[in-house]
Amino acid sequence: MILTGQHIISGYPATSLSATFQAVNPAINECLEGDFAEGSAADVAAAVTLAAKDFDLFRHSSDAKRGELLNAIVSELLVLKDDIICRANLETGLPLPRLEGEFVRTINQLKMFSVFVQDGGYKQIHLDHAISDRQPLPRPDLRLTQIPIGPVAVFGASNFPLAFSVAGGDTASALAAGCPVVAKGHPAHPGTSELAGRAIQQALQNTGLPDTVFSLIQGSDHTVGAALVQHPEIKGVAFTGSQSGGRALFDLAAARSNPIPVFAEMGSVNPIFILPRAMREMGPDLAVKYAESLTLGVGQFCTNPGLLFAVKGESFDLFIENVNNVLAQAQPLPMLHVGIKQSFMAQLGKMKATQGVSSIVDKSLSDDKSCYASPALLVVSAEDFLLHPNLGEEVFGPSSLVIQCQSQEQMLLLAERLQGQLTATLHTTSDDKEFCRQLLTILVRKVGRLICNDFPTGVEVCAAMHHGGPYPATTDSRFSSVGTTAIKRFLRPVCFQNFNQDLLPPELQVDQED
Repeated sequence: MILTGQHIISGYPATSLSATFQAVNPAINECLEGDFAEGSAADVAAAVTLAAKDFDLFRHSSDAKRGELLNAIVSELLVLKDDIICRANLETGLPLPRLEGEFVRTINQLKMFSVFVQDGGYKQIHLDHAISDRQPLPRPDLRLTQIPIGPVAVFGASNFPLAFSVAGGDTASALAAGCPVVAKGHPAHPGTSELAGRAIQQALQNTGLPDTVFSLIQGSDHTVGAALVQHPEIKGVAFTGSQSGGRALFDLAAARSNPIPVFAEMGSVNPIFILPRAMREMGPDLAVKYAESLTLGVGQFCTNPGLLFAVKGESFDLFIENVNNVLAQAQPLPMLHVGIKQSFMAQLGKMKATQGVSSIVDKSLSDDKSCYASPALLVVSAEDFLLHPNLGEEVFGPSSLVIQCQSQEQMLLLAERLQGQLTATLHTTSDDKEFCRQLLTILVRKVGRLICNDFPTGVEVCAAMHHGGPYPATTDSRFSSVGTTAIKRFLRPVCFQNFNQDLLPPELQVDQED
Protein backbone atom coordinates (compact mmCIF):
# COMPACT_ATOMS: atom_id res chain seq x y z
CA MET A 1 0.00 0.00 0.00
CA ILE A 2 1.24 3.48 -0.91
CA LEU A 3 1.43 5.85 2.04
CA THR A 4 -0.56 9.04 1.53
CA GLY A 5 0.60 10.97 4.59
CA GLN A 6 -3.01 12.04 5.15
CA HIS A 7 -5.15 11.71 8.25
CA ILE A 8 -7.97 9.17 8.19
CA ILE A 9 -11.23 11.04 8.83
CA SER A 10 -14.33 9.77 7.01
CA GLY A 11 -15.84 12.29 4.62
CA TYR A 12 -13.31 14.95 5.57
CA PRO A 13 -11.51 16.76 2.73
CA ALA A 14 -8.10 15.38 1.76
CA THR A 15 -5.44 16.53 4.16
CA SER A 16 -3.34 19.51 3.23
CA LEU A 17 0.35 18.63 3.22
CA SER A 18 1.51 22.22 3.61
CA ALA A 19 2.72 21.52 7.15
CA THR A 20 4.41 18.13 7.34
CA PHE A 21 6.92 15.98 9.18
CA GLN A 22 8.93 12.88 8.30
CA ALA A 23 9.80 9.65 10.04
CA VAL A 24 13.45 8.91 10.82
CA ASN A 25 15.19 5.55 10.58
CA PRO A 26 16.98 5.32 13.96
CA ALA A 27 19.42 2.68 12.72
CA ILE A 28 21.01 5.13 10.28
CA ASN A 29 19.56 8.40 11.61
CA GLU A 30 18.18 9.43 8.22
CA CYS A 31 14.73 10.67 7.21
CA LEU A 32 12.49 8.17 5.48
CA GLU A 33 10.62 8.87 2.28
CA GLY A 34 7.14 10.30 2.75
CA ASP A 35 5.64 13.47 4.19
CA PHE A 36 2.98 13.24 6.90
CA ALA A 37 0.47 15.96 7.65
CA GLU A 38 0.66 17.91 10.88
CA GLY A 39 -2.70 17.64 12.57
CA SER A 40 -4.63 20.66 13.82
CA ALA A 41 -7.39 21.41 16.29
CA ALA A 42 -9.74 21.64 13.29
CA ASP A 43 -8.81 18.08 12.25
CA VAL A 44 -9.51 16.88 15.77
CA ALA A 45 -12.86 18.66 15.89
CA ALA A 46 -13.92 17.09 12.58
CA ALA A 47 -13.00 13.57 13.67
CA VAL A 48 -14.55 13.82 17.13
CA THR A 49 -17.76 15.40 15.83
CA LEU A 50 -18.22 12.50 13.40
CA ALA A 51 -17.48 9.95 16.12
CA ALA A 52 -20.01 11.55 18.45
CA LYS A 53 -22.66 11.72 15.70
CA ASP A 54 -22.58 7.95 15.15
CA PHE A 55 -21.85 6.90 18.74
CA ASP A 56 -25.43 5.79 19.47
CA LEU A 57 -25.58 3.82 16.23
CA PHE A 58 -22.32 2.07 17.04
CA ARG A 59 -23.07 1.34 20.71
CA HIS A 60 -26.41 -0.20 19.74
CA SER A 61 -24.71 -2.58 17.31
CA SER A 62 -24.82 -6.14 18.55
CA ASP A 63 -21.98 -7.85 20.36
CA ALA A 64 -21.82 -10.25 17.42
CA LYS A 65 -21.43 -7.35 15.00
CA ARG A 66 -18.58 -5.82 16.96
CA GLY A 67 -16.97 -9.24 17.18
CA GLU A 68 -17.26 -9.45 13.40
CA LEU A 69 -15.56 -6.05 13.11
CA LEU A 70 -12.59 -7.13 15.21
CA ASN A 71 -12.14 -10.24 13.09
CA ALA A 72 -12.40 -8.13 9.95
CA ILE A 73 -9.59 -5.90 11.25
CA VAL A 74 -7.50 -9.05 11.70
CA SER A 75 -8.13 -10.02 8.07
CA GLU A 76 -7.15 -6.58 6.77
CA LEU A 77 -4.00 -6.45 8.90
CA LEU A 78 -2.96 -9.85 7.56
CA VAL A 79 -3.32 -8.53 3.99
CA LEU A 80 -0.90 -5.72 4.88
CA LYS A 81 1.36 -7.76 7.16
CA ASP A 82 4.54 -7.55 5.08
CA ASP A 83 4.13 -3.82 4.44
CA ILE A 84 3.42 -3.12 8.12
CA ILE A 85 6.38 -5.08 9.46
CA CYS A 86 8.77 -3.66 6.86
CA ARG A 87 7.72 -0.08 7.57
CA ALA A 88 7.82 -0.62 11.34
CA ASN A 89 11.35 -1.98 11.03
CA LEU A 90 12.45 1.14 9.14
CA GLU A 91 10.73 3.55 11.53
CA THR A 92 11.74 1.95 14.86
CA GLY A 93 14.95 0.02 14.25
CA LEU A 94 13.33 -2.96 16.02
CA PRO A 95 14.48 -6.28 14.55
CA LEU A 96 12.18 -8.20 12.25
CA PRO A 97 11.72 -11.20 14.61
CA ARG A 98 10.59 -8.86 17.41
CA LEU A 99 8.11 -7.15 15.07
CA GLU A 100 6.86 -10.51 13.78
CA GLY A 101 6.10 -11.47 17.38
CA GLU A 102 4.44 -8.16 18.10
CA PHE A 103 2.29 -8.48 14.99
CA VAL A 104 1.08 -11.90 16.18
CA ARG A 105 0.29 -10.40 19.59
CA THR A 106 -1.70 -7.61 17.92
CA ILE A 107 -3.70 -10.13 15.89
CA ASN A 108 -4.33 -12.34 18.94
CA GLN A 109 -5.52 -9.38 21.03
CA LEU A 110 -8.14 -8.55 18.42
CA LYS A 111 -9.25 -12.18 18.22
CA MET A 112 -9.39 -12.41 22.02
CA PHE A 113 -11.69 -9.40 22.29
CA SER A 114 -13.84 -10.71 19.44
CA VAL A 115 -14.56 -13.89 21.39
CA PHE A 116 -14.85 -12.04 24.70
CA VAL A 117 -17.33 -9.41 23.56
CA GLN A 118 -19.59 -11.93 21.81
CA ASP A 119 -19.91 -13.89 25.05
CA GLY A 120 -21.67 -10.87 26.59
CA GLY A 121 -20.32 -11.48 30.09
CA TYR A 122 -18.42 -8.19 30.01
CA LYS A 123 -21.72 -6.40 30.75
CA GLN A 124 -21.74 -7.87 34.27
CA ILE A 125 -25.54 -8.00 34.39
CA HIS A 126 -27.23 -8.07 37.79
CA LEU A 127 -30.98 -8.54 38.26
CA ASP A 128 -32.75 -7.85 41.54
CA HIS A 129 -36.44 -8.45 40.95
CA ALA A 130 -39.14 -6.57 42.76
CA ILE A 131 -40.38 -7.87 46.13
CA SER A 132 -43.77 -6.22 46.50
CA ASP A 133 -44.55 -7.63 49.96
CA ARG A 134 -41.17 -6.88 51.55
CA GLN A 135 -41.42 -5.10 54.90
CA PRO A 136 -41.15 -2.36 55.92
CA LEU A 137 -40.93 -1.20 52.26
CA PRO A 138 -41.30 -3.02 48.93
CA ARG A 139 -38.19 -3.53 46.84
CA PRO A 140 -38.29 -2.09 43.32
CA ASP A 141 -37.23 -4.03 40.25
CA LEU A 142 -33.53 -3.20 39.63
CA ARG A 143 -31.44 -4.24 36.65
CA LEU A 144 -27.78 -3.33 36.09
CA THR A 145 -25.77 -3.41 32.87
CA GLN A 146 -22.69 -1.73 31.40
CA ILE A 147 -22.71 0.71 28.49
CA PRO A 148 -19.83 2.31 26.53
CA ILE A 149 -18.67 5.71 27.81
CA GLY A 150 -18.52 7.40 24.39
CA PRO A 151 -15.81 8.44 21.91
CA VAL A 152 -12.31 7.89 23.28
CA ALA A 153 -8.84 9.11 22.37
CA VAL A 154 -6.09 6.50 21.95
CA PHE A 155 -2.43 7.54 21.92
CA GLY A 156 0.04 5.28 20.12
CA ALA A 157 3.07 4.17 22.14
CA SER A 158 6.62 4.61 20.87
CA ASN A 159 7.97 1.28 22.13
CA PHE A 160 5.18 -0.94 20.76
CA PRO A 161 4.34 0.34 17.25
CA LEU A 162 1.78 -2.44 16.75
CA ALA A 163 0.48 -3.95 20.01
CA PHE A 164 0.09 -0.64 21.88
CA SER A 165 -0.57 1.61 18.94
CA VAL A 166 -3.28 2.34 16.37
CA ALA A 167 -4.64 -1.21 16.12
CA GLY A 168 -3.39 -2.30 19.54
CA GLY A 169 -5.08 -3.37 22.74
CA ASP A 170 -6.53 0.06 23.60
CA THR A 171 -8.29 0.36 20.25
CA ALA A 172 -9.40 -3.29 20.33
CA SER A 173 -10.94 -3.02 23.79
CA ALA A 174 -12.59 0.34 23.05
CA LEU A 175 -14.19 -0.88 19.82
CA ALA A 176 -15.28 -4.08 21.56
CA ALA A 177 -17.00 -1.99 24.21
CA GLY A 178 -18.81 0.07 21.56
CA CYS A 179 -16.73 3.24 21.84
CA PRO A 180 -15.67 5.14 18.71
CA VAL A 181 -11.90 5.73 18.60
CA VAL A 182 -9.93 8.77 17.53
CA ALA A 183 -6.29 7.65 17.44
CA LYS A 184 -3.25 9.89 17.70
CA GLY A 185 -0.45 8.27 15.69
CA HIS A 186 2.99 8.32 17.28
CA PRO A 187 5.29 10.68 15.34
CA ALA A 188 8.14 8.16 15.43
CA HIS A 189 6.22 5.65 13.31
CA PRO A 190 3.58 7.50 11.25
CA GLY A 191 3.78 5.15 8.28
CA THR A 192 3.11 2.11 10.45
CA SER A 193 0.22 4.03 12.03
CA GLU A 194 -1.30 4.89 8.66
CA LEU A 195 -1.16 1.30 7.43
CA ALA A 196 -2.86 0.00 10.58
CA GLY A 197 -5.43 2.79 10.42
CA ARG A 198 -6.35 1.99 6.85
CA ALA A 199 -6.84 -1.67 7.81
CA ILE A 200 -9.37 -0.59 10.45
CA GLN A 201 -11.12 1.77 8.03
CA GLN A 202 -11.45 -1.00 5.44
CA ALA A 203 -12.77 -3.43 8.07
CA LEU A 204 -15.50 -0.96 9.06
CA GLN A 205 -16.57 -0.65 5.43
CA ASN A 206 -16.52 -4.44 4.97
CA THR A 207 -18.80 -4.98 7.96
CA GLY A 208 -21.24 -2.20 7.12
CA LEU A 209 -20.49 -0.22 10.27
CA PRO A 210 -20.04 3.56 10.02
CA ASP A 211 -16.41 4.37 9.28
CA THR A 212 -16.88 7.56 11.29
CA VAL A 213 -16.28 5.53 14.46
CA PHE A 214 -12.54 5.37 13.74
CA SER A 215 -10.20 8.20 12.81
CA LEU A 216 -6.42 8.60 12.79
CA ILE A 217 -4.75 11.98 13.18
CA GLN A 218 -1.00 12.41 12.85
CA GLY A 219 1.23 15.09 14.34
CA SER A 220 4.76 15.64 15.59
CA ASP A 221 3.99 18.06 18.42
CA HIS A 222 1.45 18.36 21.28
CA THR A 223 -1.25 20.16 19.26
CA VAL A 224 -3.34 17.10 18.40
CA GLY A 225 -3.00 15.47 21.81
CA ALA A 226 -4.08 18.56 23.71
CA ALA A 227 -7.01 19.19 21.37
CA LEU A 228 -8.18 15.59 21.71
CA VAL A 229 -8.15 15.54 25.49
CA GLN A 230 -9.89 18.92 25.71
CA HIS A 231 -12.65 18.23 23.18
CA PRO A 232 -15.97 18.04 25.06
CA GLU A 233 -17.18 14.99 23.13
CA ILE A 234 -14.17 12.86 24.09
CA LYS A 235 -15.18 10.80 27.13
CA GLY A 236 -11.97 8.93 27.96
CA VAL A 237 -8.27 8.69 27.09
CA ALA A 238 -5.89 5.72 26.81
CA PHE A 239 -2.17 6.51 26.85
CA THR A 240 1.07 4.55 27.13
CA GLY A 241 4.27 6.54 27.51
CA SER A 242 6.29 8.74 29.82
CA GLN A 243 5.23 10.00 33.23
CA SER A 244 5.52 13.62 32.07
CA GLY A 245 3.35 12.95 29.01
CA GLY A 246 0.73 10.97 30.89
CA ARG A 247 0.53 13.48 33.71
CA ALA A 248 0.16 16.38 31.25
CA LEU A 249 -2.83 14.68 29.62
CA PHE A 250 -4.28 13.79 33.02
CA ASP A 251 -4.06 17.42 34.16
CA LEU A 252 -5.68 18.70 30.94
CA ALA A 253 -8.55 16.23 31.36
CA ALA A 254 -9.03 17.14 35.02
CA ALA A 255 -9.16 20.86 34.18
CA ARG A 256 -12.08 20.43 31.75
CA SER A 257 -15.51 21.73 32.72
CA ASN A 258 -16.58 18.08 32.43
CA PRO A 259 -13.50 16.09 33.62
CA ILE A 260 -12.90 12.68 32.03
CA PRO A 261 -10.78 9.66 32.98
CA VAL A 262 -7.27 9.32 31.58
CA PHE A 263 -6.00 5.77 31.70
CA ALA A 264 -2.28 6.45 31.45
CA GLU A 265 0.34 3.72 31.80
CA MET A 266 3.51 5.65 32.55
CA GLY A 267 6.23 3.13 33.32
CA SER A 268 7.89 1.63 36.35
CA VAL A 269 11.25 0.60 37.82
CA ASN A 270 9.95 -2.94 38.50
CA PRO A 271 12.08 -3.79 41.57
CA ILE A 272 13.63 -7.23 41.91
CA PHE A 273 14.41 -8.69 45.35
CA ILE A 274 16.89 -11.58 45.42
CA LEU A 275 16.97 -13.23 48.84
CA PRO A 276 20.31 -14.60 50.15
CA ARG A 277 19.50 -18.30 49.79
CA ALA A 278 18.32 -17.79 46.21
CA MET A 279 21.48 -15.81 45.50
CA ARG A 280 23.67 -18.66 46.78
CA GLU A 281 21.76 -21.45 45.04
CA MET A 282 20.75 -19.78 41.76
CA GLY A 283 23.10 -16.79 41.43
CA PRO A 284 24.86 -17.65 38.13
CA ASP A 285 21.62 -18.44 36.34
CA LEU A 286 19.90 -15.35 37.78
CA ALA A 287 22.79 -13.15 36.61
CA VAL A 288 22.34 -14.24 32.99
CA LYS A 289 18.56 -13.86 33.03
CA TYR A 290 18.74 -10.48 34.77
CA ALA A 291 21.22 -9.17 32.18
CA GLU A 292 19.01 -10.45 29.36
CA SER A 293 15.94 -8.86 30.91
CA LEU A 294 17.45 -5.39 31.37
CA THR A 295 18.79 -5.33 27.79
CA LEU A 296 15.73 -6.84 26.09
CA GLY A 297 14.47 -4.45 23.44
CA VAL A 298 17.36 -2.07 24.30
CA GLY A 299 15.70 -1.67 27.71
CA GLN A 300 12.66 0.03 26.16
CA PHE A 301 9.97 -1.83 28.07
CA CYS A 302 7.77 -0.46 30.82
CA THR A 303 8.59 -3.68 32.68
CA ASN A 304 12.36 -3.25 32.44
CA PRO A 305 14.01 -4.25 35.79
CA GLY A 306 15.38 -0.86 36.84
CA LEU A 307 16.17 -1.74 40.47
CA LEU A 308 17.62 -4.86 42.08
CA PHE A 309 17.88 -5.35 45.86
CA ALA A 310 20.24 -7.96 47.33
CA VAL A 311 22.22 -8.55 50.54
CA LYS A 312 25.96 -8.05 50.17
CA GLY A 313 28.38 -10.96 50.56
CA GLU A 314 30.40 -13.42 48.50
CA SER A 315 27.38 -14.65 46.52
CA PHE A 316 26.43 -11.06 45.74
CA ASP A 317 29.95 -10.25 44.51
CA LEU A 318 29.94 -13.32 42.25
CA PHE A 319 26.52 -12.36 40.93
CA ILE A 320 27.73 -8.87 39.98
CA GLU A 321 30.78 -10.35 38.28
CA ASN A 322 28.59 -12.69 36.23
CA VAL A 323 26.24 -9.89 35.21
CA ASN A 324 29.25 -7.81 34.21
CA ASN A 325 30.54 -10.63 32.01
CA VAL A 326 27.23 -10.90 30.16
CA LEU A 327 26.75 -7.17 29.67
CA ALA A 328 30.34 -6.71 28.49
CA GLN A 329 29.45 -8.75 25.41
CA ALA A 330 26.40 -6.66 24.51
CA GLN A 331 26.62 -4.72 21.27
CA PRO A 332 25.24 -1.17 20.83
CA LEU A 333 21.73 -1.16 19.36
CA PRO A 334 19.48 1.67 18.15
CA MET A 335 16.86 3.06 20.48
CA LEU A 336 13.49 3.99 19.02
CA HIS A 337 14.36 7.59 18.20
CA VAL A 338 16.92 10.22 19.06
CA GLY A 339 14.68 11.87 21.66
CA ILE A 340 14.52 8.64 23.69
CA LYS A 341 18.30 8.23 23.40
CA GLN A 342 18.90 11.79 24.63
CA SER A 343 16.48 11.33 27.52
CA PHE A 344 18.17 8.05 28.46
CA MET A 345 21.57 9.68 28.54
CA ALA A 346 20.30 12.62 30.60
CA GLN A 347 18.56 10.37 33.15
CA LEU A 348 21.54 8.05 33.35
CA GLY A 349 23.91 10.99 33.80
CA LYS A 350 21.79 12.36 36.64
CA MET A 351 21.89 9.00 38.38
CA LYS A 352 25.65 8.55 37.93
CA ALA A 353 26.23 12.00 39.40
CA THR A 354 24.33 11.12 42.59
CA GLN A 355 26.39 10.65 45.75
CA GLY A 356 27.35 7.03 46.41
CA VAL A 357 26.52 5.69 42.94
CA SER A 358 29.28 3.90 41.05
CA SER A 359 29.35 2.23 37.66
CA ILE A 360 29.92 -1.50 37.27
CA VAL A 361 29.24 -1.50 33.54
CA ASP A 362 28.97 1.70 31.55
CA LYS A 363 29.23 1.34 27.79
CA SER A 364 26.65 4.03 27.12
CA LEU A 365 27.27 6.15 24.04
CA SER A 366 27.00 9.92 24.44
CA ASP A 367 26.81 10.96 20.78
CA ASP A 368 23.65 13.10 20.69
CA LYS A 369 23.14 12.49 16.98
CA SER A 370 23.18 8.71 17.29
CA CYS A 371 20.25 6.59 18.44
CA TYR A 372 22.55 3.76 19.51
CA ALA A 373 22.91 2.80 23.18
CA SER A 374 24.74 0.18 25.24
CA PRO A 375 23.84 -1.17 28.69
CA ALA A 376 24.79 0.41 31.99
CA LEU A 377 24.82 -1.24 35.42
CA LEU A 378 25.20 0.90 38.52
CA VAL A 379 25.50 0.08 42.23
CA VAL A 380 24.74 2.00 45.43
CA SER A 381 24.47 1.23 49.12
CA ALA A 382 21.07 1.00 50.76
CA GLU A 383 21.95 3.98 52.94
CA ASP A 384 22.72 6.25 49.96
CA PHE A 385 19.65 4.97 48.13
CA LEU A 386 17.49 6.10 51.04
CA LEU A 387 19.14 9.54 51.03
CA HIS A 388 18.42 10.23 47.33
CA PRO A 389 14.79 9.66 46.21
CA ASN A 390 15.71 10.35 42.56
CA LEU A 391 17.44 6.95 42.47
CA GLY A 392 14.00 5.33 42.59
CA GLU A 393 12.87 7.02 39.37
CA GLU A 394 12.62 5.26 36.01
CA VAL A 395 15.50 5.44 33.54
CA PHE A 396 13.94 4.37 30.24
CA GLY A 397 16.63 2.36 28.51
CA PRO A 398 19.13 -0.50 28.99
CA SER A 399 20.24 0.23 32.55
CA SER A 400 19.64 -0.96 36.09
CA LEU A 401 20.67 0.07 39.59
CA VAL A 402 21.74 -2.56 42.14
CA ILE A 403 21.17 -1.70 45.80
CA GLN A 404 23.51 -3.37 48.32
CA CYS A 405 21.58 -4.17 51.50
CA GLN A 406 23.09 -4.95 54.89
CA SER A 407 20.36 -7.47 55.72
CA GLN A 408 16.99 -8.85 54.70
CA GLU A 409 15.37 -6.60 57.29
CA GLN A 410 16.79 -3.57 55.48
CA MET A 411 15.03 -4.78 52.35
CA LEU A 412 11.71 -4.26 54.14
CA LEU A 413 12.58 -0.64 54.85
CA LEU A 414 13.56 -0.07 51.22
CA ALA A 415 10.38 -1.72 49.96
CA GLU A 416 8.32 0.69 52.08
CA ARG A 417 10.02 3.65 50.38
CA LEU A 418 9.15 2.51 46.84
CA GLN A 419 6.65 4.39 44.70
CA GLY A 420 3.84 2.66 42.84
CA GLN A 421 5.01 0.05 40.33
CA LEU A 422 3.69 -2.12 37.54
CA THR A 423 5.56 -5.15 38.91
CA ALA A 424 7.76 -6.41 41.71
CA THR A 425 9.72 -9.67 41.64
CA LEU A 426 10.91 -12.03 44.38
CA HIS A 427 13.62 -14.64 43.86
CA THR A 428 13.36 -17.02 46.77
CA THR A 429 13.53 -20.61 47.98
CA SER A 430 11.09 -22.71 49.97
CA ASP A 431 13.01 -21.86 53.16
CA ASP A 432 12.18 -18.13 52.92
CA LYS A 433 8.41 -18.30 53.35
CA GLU A 434 8.13 -16.27 56.55
CA PHE A 435 10.26 -13.40 55.26
CA CYS A 436 8.48 -13.51 51.89
CA ARG A 437 5.15 -13.02 53.67
CA GLN A 438 6.53 -9.90 55.35
CA LEU A 439 7.88 -8.55 52.08
CA LEU A 440 4.70 -9.36 50.18
CA THR A 441 2.61 -7.55 52.79
CA ILE A 442 4.45 -4.39 51.76
CA LEU A 443 4.75 -5.00 48.03
CA VAL A 444 1.11 -5.88 47.47
CA ARG A 445 0.32 -2.26 48.38
CA LYS A 446 2.82 -0.98 45.83
CA VAL A 447 2.31 -2.97 42.63
CA GLY A 448 -0.16 -4.40 40.15
CA ARG A 449 1.65 -7.69 39.42
CA LEU A 450 3.83 -9.77 41.74
CA ILE A 451 6.29 -12.25 40.21
CA CYS A 452 8.05 -15.17 41.86
CA ASN A 453 11.28 -16.66 40.48
CA ASP A 454 10.88 -15.13 37.03
CA PHE A 455 11.53 -11.75 35.41
CA PRO A 456 9.10 -8.91 34.67
CA THR A 457 9.77 -8.41 30.96
CA GLY A 458 7.10 -10.24 29.01
CA VAL A 459 3.40 -9.62 29.64
CA GLU A 460 0.99 -12.48 28.94
CA VAL A 461 -2.21 -11.31 27.25
CA CYS A 462 -5.05 -13.12 29.02
CA ALA A 463 -7.97 -12.64 31.40
CA ALA A 464 -5.86 -13.03 34.55
CA MET A 465 -3.23 -10.46 33.59
CA HIS A 466 -3.20 -7.07 35.29
CA HIS A 467 -0.98 -4.49 33.65
CA GLY A 468 -1.33 -1.44 35.86
CA GLY A 469 -0.37 -0.26 39.31
CA PRO A 470 -0.49 2.57 41.85
CA TYR A 471 0.62 6.04 40.78
CA PRO A 472 3.01 6.91 39.20
CA ALA A 473 2.93 3.60 37.34
CA THR A 474 -0.58 4.46 36.14
CA THR A 475 -3.20 7.11 36.82
CA ASP A 476 -5.72 4.53 38.07
CA SER A 477 -4.49 1.31 39.65
CA ARG A 478 -7.92 -0.34 39.34
CA PHE A 479 -7.61 -0.84 35.60
CA SER A 480 -5.41 -2.87 33.25
CA SER A 481 -4.28 -1.99 29.73
CA VAL A 482 -3.65 -5.67 28.90
CA GLY A 483 -6.05 -8.62 28.85
CA THR A 484 -9.83 -8.80 28.64
CA THR A 485 -10.32 -6.68 31.77
CA ALA A 486 -8.96 -3.73 29.75
CA ILE A 487 -12.49 -3.30 28.39
CA LYS A 488 -13.63 -2.03 31.81
CA ARG A 489 -11.91 1.30 31.14
CA PHE A 490 -14.43 2.10 28.43
CA LEU A 491 -17.66 1.01 30.15
CA ARG A 492 -19.83 2.52 32.85
CA PRO A 493 -22.70 1.00 34.86
CA VAL A 494 -26.33 2.00 34.35
CA CYS A 495 -29.19 0.81 36.56
CA PHE A 496 -32.82 0.58 35.33
CA GLN A 497 -35.52 0.71 37.99
CA ASN A 498 -39.15 -0.44 37.50
CA PHE A 499 -39.08 -0.38 33.69
CA ASN A 500 -41.40 -2.38 31.45
CA GLN A 501 -39.68 -5.10 29.45
CA ASP A 502 -40.08 -3.36 26.10
CA LEU A 503 -38.15 -0.28 27.31
CA LEU A 504 -35.20 -2.22 28.70
CA PRO A 505 -31.96 -2.98 26.82
CA PRO A 506 -32.17 -6.47 25.26
CA GLU A 507 -29.79 -8.01 27.80
CA LEU A 508 -32.04 -6.90 30.68
CA GLN A 509 -35.31 -8.15 29.19
CA VAL A 510 -35.70 -11.11 31.52
CA ASP A 511 -39.07 -12.14 32.93
CA GLN A 512 -39.70 -11.88 36.64
CA GLU A 513 -39.78 -15.64 37.09
CA ASP A 514 -36.51 -16.24 35.14
